[in-house]
Amino acid sequence: MSKGFASTADLAEKCVSFDEIGPDLYAYTAEGDPNSGVIVSDDAVMVVDAQATPAMAEDVIARIRRVTDKPIRWLVLSHYHAVRVLGASAYRADQIVASAATRALIVERGAADMESEIGRFPRLFRGRDTIPGLTWPNLTFAREITLWLGQREVRILHAGRAHTAGDTVVWLPRERVLFAGDTVEFGATPYCGDAHFTDWPATLAALRALDPVAMVPGRGAALTTPEDCRRAIEGTEAFTTRLYALVRAYAQRGAPLKETYDAAVAALKPDFGHWVIFEHCMPFNVSRAYDEALGIDRPRVWTAARDLEMWRALEGGGTGGG
Repeated sequence: MSKGFASTADLAEKCVSFDEIGPDLYAYTAEGDPNSGVIVSDDAVMVVDAQATPAMAEDVIARIRRVTDKPIRWLVLSHYHAVRVLGASAYRADQIVASAATRALIVERGAADMESEIGRFPRLFRGRDTIPGLTWPNLTFAREITLWLGQREVRILHAGRAHTAGDTVVWLPRERVLFAGDTVEFGATPYCGDAHFTDWPATLAALRALDPVAMVPGRGAALTTPEDCRRAIEGTEAFTTRLYALVRAYAQRGAPLKETYDAAVAALKPDFGHWVIFEHCMPFNVSRAYDEALGIDRPRVWTAARDLEMWRALEGGGTGGG
């Protein structure tokens, strides 16, 4: 019996947590659903990652209003994926910040990604009729930008290619708190459908060198000790490097994609199969790793049609949703 397509069968409600991980620094997490981060400054609020729809973002805003009535003036996009950015309009932020590489990806593939992700994650796109369209940053940067929110220094870094070509993290050097986006996951399977596997370890090394004491990963629980931060980075690195090494070995000897996929699932499931969205991610992950191993540096664009074609080839069926 074939599996249901992607996360179309994942309809159970998640328990939301809103934890203070540093002075006026908060993590909005939901048992492996996409996280958001919140930074409260002297006179304004910054949110890191918007959620998938304005309707979903309203819950983040409600949690913020329990701790401050300061205006939300800043919104940072850690990357371009729809599940992270399409809720942006709810915040009415003055500045929407992203790397220049992320903006270029929105131009190139934002519309296709929106259609693709709505099909994969129906529960996360509740209230999708409230989405006004693609989210466009109005402040971009090449490698790094430093903002001063009152007395609070906030560094926004494009540390390198990893989960996408435009990954951005937010680093508070005085507090040593990192908002990592999907560059780092904790107890959740990294989605690698748009990844750059060869570059990912160096990007993680740059984050490890920051030596954070607390972190909001892209998915998973808020991390409040240096040890947990290291574990999250190490776990993400272990998954992505093991996956790519196996797929590359199969691809370079000419094994077909289906054979490679079956081998990768069998090899990784014992250690990582309990991680959130493992079964959703693996077909996309192996497809991208296979392409990269064959020399395709720029990830091919996922569309709703390509999603289903790939899923049927690797999983033997499944229907779309959304």
